[in-house]
Amino acid sequence: MEIDRAIRECSDRRLQTKYNNATYVIQRALALYSIEEVAFSFNGGKDSTVLLHLLRAGYFLHKEGQNSANGDLKDFPIRTIYFETPSAFPEINSFTYDTAATVDNMEKRYFLLSDNLFLSSYGLQIDTICTDFKSGLEALLKEKPIRAIFLGVRIGDPTAVFLLFHHERAFFNCLVGQEQFSPSSPGWPAFMRVNPILDWSYRDVWAFLLTCKVNYCSLYDQGYTSIGSIYDTVPNSLLSISDSSDKFKPAYLLADGRLERAGRAKRLSSSNCGQRPVDSNGLSSLDLHKNSMLTASVIAVGDEFLFGTVEDQLGPNLCRKLHSVGWSVLRLSVVHSNIDSVAEEVEQKKSSDMVFIYGGVGPLHSDVTIAGIAKAFGVRLVHCFCPYLSICSAFVKVLANMMEKGLYAPDEEFEEYLRHIIGDQCIGDRNEMAQLPEGITELLHHDKLSVPLIKCQNVIVLTATNVSELEKEWNCLIELTESNDLLTLLEPYVSKQVMTNLSDVEIAQPLSKLCLEFPDLHIGCYRTTRYGSLVVSLKGKDQERLELAMKSLEKKFQPGTFKEMN
Repeated sequence: MEIDRAIRECSDRRLQTKYNNATYVIQRALALYSIEEVAFSFNGGKDSTVLLHLLRAGYFLHKEGQNSANGDLKDFPIRTIYFETPSAFPEINSFTYDTAATVDNMEKRYFLLSDNLFLSSYGLQIDTICTDFKSGLEALLKEKPIRAIFLGVRIGDPTAVFLLFHHERAFFNCLVGQEQFSPSSPGWPAFMRVNPILDWSYRDVWAFLLTCKVNYCSLYDQGYTSIGSIYDTVPNSLLSISDSSDKFKPAYLLADGRLERAGRAKRLSSSNCGQRPVDSNGLSSLDLHKNSMLTASVIAVGDEFLFGTVEDQLGPNLCRKLHSVGWSVLRLSVVHSNIDSVAEEVEQKKSSDMVFIYGGVGPLHSDVTIAGIAKAFGVRLVHCFCPYLSICSAFVKVLANMMEKGLYAPDEEFEEYLRHIIGDQCIGDRNEMAQLPEGITELLHHDKLSVPLIKCQNVIVLTATNVSELEKEWNCLIELTESNDLLTLLEPYVSKQVMTNLSDVEIAQPLSKLCLEFPDLHIGCYRTTRYGSLVVSLKGKDQERLELAMKSLEKKFQPGTFKEMN
């Protein structure tokens, strides 16, 4: 079998270890389930392509172990699922159907790579699903006796379940593949998720594809390093050829695999762009980027805030920071240190474009934020490995010994972390801090942060406990935004404030009219004391609009009624 032969003959010891572990997981799954009970989710991407060929090799080795393999594979009997969407790149669709084309129904086609010829179609049994992932799976599992699905999920994938380092004893027992079998989440159709390449890095993926000389989607040769939809994916700027703005090096030349998602760019949809009436005081052709509106909600977790023991300074500070990057804050709320309270609040607020939550993160009984988020999204908590999980010295030594013997091949990120801690080993057990919501969690690492930020879909968990820590985390978040799809930075808000001695009754109706005249501006008023001067505040994204609104307000009263504030 050409894949198995290519890996055996290569000199890459790390890749061989990864291959052996992955094919072991596959053979284990094929021993547990019949061929009719397993399926393979293929999407045309690089990880999925790696898994396709690992499955071919794993199936060959499985049949060889049963003394029924005859030297090569003529077809691929594992049912293949492809979710086709209108937002997929044409190149992805083309590559998928070329790869999955049944040999019996089309002329055999070959492609040339180096000096070798390989068959480009593998006789896949493909089920094309045009609905969403969950609905499609429900329908498929009702029709077919599928009990396990092979997924090309890696630990670096934001949708990955962070199970690779499920528990220290997995390494002490040297049980390969224990974390690669994971039941589907509550609320989903019941099946076993099989993740043979969960511990593979970006470097491992490309080492496999190039060593085995298999075909992959042409977009990867055009600078794309991680492919999503046509709306959120561009070539990775890190691969740009210096003397050209539209030419890029191939994906396998990316030096730092941790930056593979730098080509994921969130683009503003028309639904996010404010549509203003044509007669709203000249507001008919403002730049869409200026006029865009993204909303955030802020949640503070802690009984100490509600009892008044501690004054919350982070919430107002965070609101100002969000306004500085053009985001509108819809709500700022404080909830009890109670899982149900957090879950209910997150459930209500997650309709915002982004939710920021702080407080209640840690190993104490009152630290319920992570559990509340998991409940809001209907997923369970699972153990993970992350840089603030303490590791005992004996554990480090076992891992190092396993690496020397080739029994364990960590990804580059973990190797870097081991090198960092090996000279300053930590003692202790803080596993509670290492429980994260399953399947929706992404750790946001930054060199300046000893504890990574946590992102669960559109919820970002901050660990700051004071303003200076928040300042540091916010600056790191903005820096990460430059190389990742985290926050869309919009035109910042500008404001204008004036003071007046008018009574509420005198100014109420004119202010109501002003709001109708300028629907794009936030117009508010407040008093610092009950009988003190009234402050009128105007906020927006265009200084000229603020000036125009201020002149309109002044015209409704006698000159000198309003005094501008600094």
